[in-house]
Amino acid sequence: MGTTTLIDRREAASSAPTPPDGDEPVVLYAKRKQIYPKLVFGKFRNLKWFLLVVTLGIYHALPWLRWSRGPGAPDQAVLADFAGGKFYFFWLEIWPQEVFYITGLLILAAVGLFLVTALLGRVWCGYFCPQTVWTDLFLVVERWFEGDRNARMKRDKARMSLDKAWRKSGKHAVWLLIAFATGGAFILYWHDAPTLAQTFFTGHAPMTAYVFAALLTGTTYALAGTMREQVCTYMCPWPRIQAALIDKDTLQVTYRSERGDPRGPHKKGESWEGRGDCIDCKQCVVVCPMGIDIRMGLQLECIGCGLCIDACDSVMTKVGRPTGLIAYDTDENVVRRWMKQPAKRFSVLRPRVILYAAVMVLTGLLMVFGLSSRSDLELSVIKDRGVPFVHLSTGEYRNAYTLKIINKTHAVRTVAIAVEDLPGAEIEIIGDGEVANEGYLMAEPDVVERLRLLVTVAEASGKRDIRVVLTDPATGATASTLARFEGPES
Repeated sequence: MGTTTLIDRREAASSAPTPPDGDEPVVLYAKRKQIYPKLVFGKFRNLKWFLLVVTLGIYHALPWLRWSRGPGAPDQAVLADFAGGKFYFFWLEIWPQEVFYITGLLILAAVGLFLVTALLGRVWCGYFCPQTVWTDLFLVVERWFEGDRNARMKRDKARMSLDKAWRKSGKHAVWLLIAFATGGAFILYWHDAPTLAQTFFTGHAPMTAYVFAALLTGTTYALAGTMREQVCTYMCPWPRIQAALIDKDTLQVTYRSERGDPRGPHKKGESWEGRGDCIDCKQCVVVCPMGIDIRMGLQLECIGCGLCIDACDSVMTKVGRPTGLIAYDTDENVVRRWMKQPAKRFSVLRPRVILYAAVMVLTGLLMVFGLSSRSDLELSVIKDRGVPFVHLSTGEYRNAYTLKIINKTHAVRTVAIAVEDLPGAEIEIIGDGEVANEGYLMAEPDVVERLRLLVTVAEASGKRDIRVVLTDPATGATASTLARFEGPES
């Protein structure tokens, strides 16, 4: 069966005959309406500027921070070292087999987002989301080249001219530079930042660096420069998830209709009796980066940025009315005001908030316990496949194993290996063609050492569990694991 696209449905709807009653055919496709957010001033706009500088500053500066880990180890504070198979975060060094710590961090991030949403609504979307931050930055560039809202609208409607061409070209050129800085900063987290910065522009950087830099440059330019609000409305799943996380006590950007309605134009000197404080100036609409009217109530598109609050407060100040017609408020208080009841204080201790906080605390404690109790010496033993045992010409029985030793320190360690629960066992360790005598071997720093372990006994029958123990005599650190020794059936 074939598929039907939106364009197919649009063409079918536009060519459909007009119904007998004269109504126009229903078109399911709606062309995007360009949004021209107006610049606004106020406390929430200032807060967004501050967080923009802080978040972008941290993002671009973090790869350049150094953290000494000793000889032979990378000194970048935050580094996802795929070549070395480790993730470094300041004093933490996470190995591939410890990926559950990454899982713990993801759980903390997710539940933390749930917690913040339950308390403050979509504050993440309005202030911290990368899409919001870079869109704000792109809008700054757009205003530099094309002016504020009215100037941009007028220029887009005008015919192409030299002035329009250079302004548009300059804007897109700067957008691409910002987008490249985004991708360039991200790839610094996967390689040594100073080295990559030198090799990237000479063509000697890894191919993956160029691929991901190009990919991130293109996506940032497209998402923040051209798609903008469509990303939040159609691509991001969070607006649809948030409805399950908020409740009647969640702080959200709210139009206080009991005070603002009935709304309409107001002239200086007119009485405010019998009408609301809203003068229907629509300033809350023209400053909204999503292009919505907050007076219509909570909407999926609202990112909770608070810019409509700044716009409304400035208008209320000009007309001599109290500010706060649009404000962060709860659904519970909206109902209370309609019923002429006093507003309820914002409550933090609510069942879902306590649940999210408890999950975060529990996950954090488990991670702290795991990190504080983990050993810097690990051992794994894998029995060779094939024949279960070898009967030697001397009458002895031998089992062979693959030995993996992980020395998580940054120094060479001399470790002793022994086999327990197998009386009379003799062991032989083979690595790089050399045999280690008396059960001692040198564990190289910060690597996984793969060796051969041969265990031999004079007599054996059936299968039995043995324990292989690794000990560092200098520090007393130990690591052990179970293995299976096999012999002939009785």
